[in-house]
Amino acid sequence: MYSEHQLVKKCLLRIEETLEWGPSDAWHNDVFIELSERIQQQTKVLLSPVTLKRVWGRIHYQSAPSITTLNTLAQFAGFENWRDFKGKTSIKKTSRVSKMIGANLGVIMLSASVMTVIFISFFSLKGPMDDSDQIDVSKIVFESRPIAKGLPNSVIFNLDLAYIKSDSIHIQQYWDPTKTIDLNPDQTQATGQYYFPGYFRAKLLVDGNVIKQHDLFIKTEGWLGTLDYRPIPKYVESGAIYDGKLSFPSNIVTEIADVEEPFSSTFHMVKDFDPIPGDNFVLQSTIQNTYRDKWAVCQKAYIIILGTKGAMVVSFSIPGCASDLYVMLNDTYLNGKETDLSGLGVDLTQAKDIKLYVKNKQLNVFVEGEQLFSGSYNESIGRIAGIRYRFLGAGEVSQSTLSDLKGETVIDFLEENTSIE
Repeated sequence: MYSEHQLVKKCLLRIEETLEWGPSDAWHNDVFIELSERIQQQTKVLLSPVTLKRVWGRIHYQSAPSITTLNTLAQFAGFENWRDFKGKTSIKKTSRVSKMIGANLGVIMLSASVMTVIFISFFSLKGPMDDSDQIDVSKIVFESRPIAKGLPNSVIFNLDLAYIKSDSIHIQQYWDPTKTIDLNPDQTQATGQYYFPGYFRAKLLVDGNVIKQHDLFIKTEGWLGTLDYRPIPKYVESGAIYDGKLSFPSNIVTEIADVEEPFSSTFHMVKDFDPIPGDNFVLQSTIQNTYRDKWAVCQKAYIIILGTKGAMVVSFSIPGCASDLYVMLNDTYLNGKETDLSGLGVDLTQAKDIKLYVKNKQLNVFVEGEQLFSGSYNESIGRIAGIRYRFLGAGEVSQSTLSDLKGETVIDFLEENTSIE
């Protein structure tokens, strides 16, 4: 344990209280990805999800956080830097009693172990505990269905909670633990709001524990464009963005240019595809940045593969901004601050052909036929459920085809806009 461990814990607790995302020991990978993005937006410094997991103790790591990490966390918590946080935060000194406890910890632990054995023996003689408070999951109904096609969309949850004896029942709509719906035991229906398409996992929680969960598919009708305002995006329907290629009309590009802060726009295609595995596929894309002024000078672009079990994100920018790039391969995260991603520094002023070739969880990225990146991951992303093209500012997509490695299943997403059946 490093010398400033207690101070770091206080800083992390302050961040948790500000975020209101629930206890950090329940956070999973997507939460740390979201936190990484928020920290970068607020402080202009990228701390990777892996770094954040180390600081939060989710990954075993012996060394103390770097001063850059500490300064960034302190700034995100509302302080000027780590020195400012330390100066305004007190740590109680260890009391004499605490020292005595520490010195005799071995004896205390042994005594506790003996008492535990005694209690277990006592209750085993009494026989098994009363099962009346156990939940029979098979009798619980937790189902859902979207109300309409397209976005935004409300979802109806059908429920039978009569067998649950608790006053703490919630639906968690997706990974963010703050996006919950409070329920009463006698409630038979509830509704949830979804503003972005995707493949989500809805969870029924009782006293903070997941009792049931199921997948929820919010699809698009053909291509959907969004101006990614938060929390509610602006939608641009298929007819306005598709004309043999994907691009935003001039009035939307003008709106993007008028935004003062860095701002993204996205093309989404989320639907039931032919079954193409997310760990063995080829995606051929031709993309171009069309807005490069002010805060969009780096020409950032992202190709995102949505799977039923995970996701894949590959980012691009001009060579001079390669330090800000990242690649997410489901359970593997690489960022340009710690990894050389200069190969993904590509000038997209002119349209470029980009191929993502994935075989047995190994990604190879080719630009204009030249291999520029290779990386692997461990956890499957399942079957492919969606494609996204995101641009800092605005961009165009003039080719988007998906196929299996044999080339037997080929989907041309720009052929007649690939509408949903």
